[in-house]
Amino acid sequence: MAAERAPEVLIPIRIERMQLEDIDQVVELDKKCFPTPWSASAYSTEMSNTSAYYIVARSNGRIVGFAGMWLIMDEAHITTIGVEPELRGRKIGERMLLHLLEESVHRGARRATLEVRKSNRAAQNLYYKYGFKSAAIRKAYYTNNKEDALVMWIDDMWDAEYLKVFRMRREAFGVTA
Repeated sequence: MAAERAPEVLIPIRIERMQLEDIDQVVELDKKCFPTPWSASAYSTEMSNTSAYYIVARSNGRIVGFAGMWLIMDEAHITTIGVEPELRGRKIGERMLLHLLEESVHRGARRATLEVRKSNRAAQNLYYKYGFKSAAIRKAYYTNNKEDALVMWIDDMWDAEYLKVFRMRREAFGVTA
């Protein structure tokens, strides 16, 4: 008999633009999330990159997630999404992804892309849910273990059908504006 999965419990979060004073907390969280975390200087550089947009998710004043992307011409390239390991499954990552996609459309991006580890099925399932499709493989992309990356794309975020699904996902989280 399969074990029953506990129901997902959403915790209240506030998504805000990442600030320089957030970097130390983000770096510590990044170390918990990824085998090759970014350095404080990498985040600092991103904060001054005019093509970059980085956010944090806060719960009770504590950073529990971070995400970012580059916006270049009509493309959004999602660079990172990390969530406090003990809070995974609470849709923090999904809410941050939703925020990034919404911001990218607001800024005129038509397409979105990202790379994800071939072994990270949970992340891939989230991206498929938001219309990303597998497009290519980057061989030995990850430096810590030479794992391949799956390159995923959304080709037209302005498509009426895509926008309809996107609005429904927003409304499911109570985002109506």
